[in-house]
Amino acid sequence: MTLKTRSWVKKRVKVTSKGKFKLAKAWKRHLLSDKSKKAKGRNRYGLIVSVSEERKIRQQLPFA
Repeated sequence: MTLKTRSWVKKRVKVTSKGKFKLAKAWKRHLLSDKSKKAKGRNRYGLIVSVSEERKIRQQLPFA
């Protein structure tokens, strides 16, 4: 049986050099004029996925 990569994962998840997974945070797409500078700053960098979620993503990205 062929292993297949889930398309949504390869579009949304980046693999770091140490093998961890990085996602973009939510609430940074539009309506930014209503958000405070602090709220936009907290959202600036990506989010490293937790260990429990990492197992799920690793199953869906078999070749990462």
